[in-house]
Amino acid sequence: MLTKRIIPCLDVKEGRVVKGKCFIGLQDAGDPSTLAKFYESQGADELVLLDIAATLEGRSTFLDVVSKVAKELSIPFSVGGGIRSLADIRTLLNAGADKVSLNTAALKNPELIRQASEIFGSQCVILAIDVKKTAAGWEVFSHAGTVATGLDALGWALEGARLGAGELLVTSIDRDGTQEGYDLELIEMLGRSLSIPIIASGGVGKWEDIRDAFAIGKADAALAASLFHFKGCSIRELKKLLAKEEIRVRI
Repeated sequence: MLTKRIIPCLDVKEGRVVKGKCFIGLQDAGDPSTLAKFYESQGADELVLLDIAATLEGRSTFLDVVSKVAKELSIPFSVGGGIRSLADIRTLLNAGADKVSLNTAALKNPELIRQASEIFGSQCVILAIDVKKTAAGWEVFSHAGTVATGLDALGWALEGARLGAGELLVTSIDRDGTQEGYDLELIEMLGRSLSIPIIASGGVGKWEDIRDAFAIGKADAALAASLFHFKGCSIRELKKLLAKEEIRVRI
C-alpha cells in the first residue's frame, strides 16, 4: 500500500500567499519562499503553488515566484494558474516545477492534457477541478471558481484521465476555507470511478478532516492551506497523529 501524501498549498496573489473562504475574502498568509522552506522542514511530501489571479488577469504564472520557491525545495513541486499552452508548461518545468496543474486551460482545450502527457509524461500533469454543488449535481467551475461550465465533475474527471492526466486535484468550492472538512461524498465518488490518484482539497479545519479524507474518502493525498498557515496543526504533528490511526505516512 502506498503512503498517503500531505501537501501544503500556497495560493499566491501579487507575490504573497493568501487564503480566503469559498474563493473570496482573501487574507495575507506570508511569503511563498519562506513558507515553502518551512513546510519542507516540517515533513511535507509535496508542495502546490497556485497563482490564483493569473487566469482572471489573463497573464502567465509569476515565474519569479516559481523560481524562488523551487530553489528552496527538494520535494516535488506543482504549479498552477495562468497555464494556457505547451510552451507555458515547458517554461514552468524549466523554472523548477516538477508538475503542472491544468484547470481552465484544459476545459477550453482538452487536447492540451493529451499533448502535455505525451510530451512531458503523465506524471507531470495534474487535472485540477473546482466543483460546486448545484441543482445539476456536482458542477465544474472555471476561472478560479467564477464561471459555471455545465460539466459534471465525474464525467470531466474521467475524460481528463482518459486523455492522460496523471492525478486529479479536486477542490470543493463550497468547502474551501470554511474549515468544515472535505466533501467526503464527492471525493469518495470520484475515487470509486477513477484509477488515477485523487488529491483532496477544500475545507480542512482540523487534523481529523485529513484522517477522514484518507479513511473514508479514500483519497491518495490531502491538500491543505488554512490548517497549516494559521497554526491549526503542524505537518509533523499531523503525521504522528495519522500514524497512530494506522494511516501510512512518510515520517
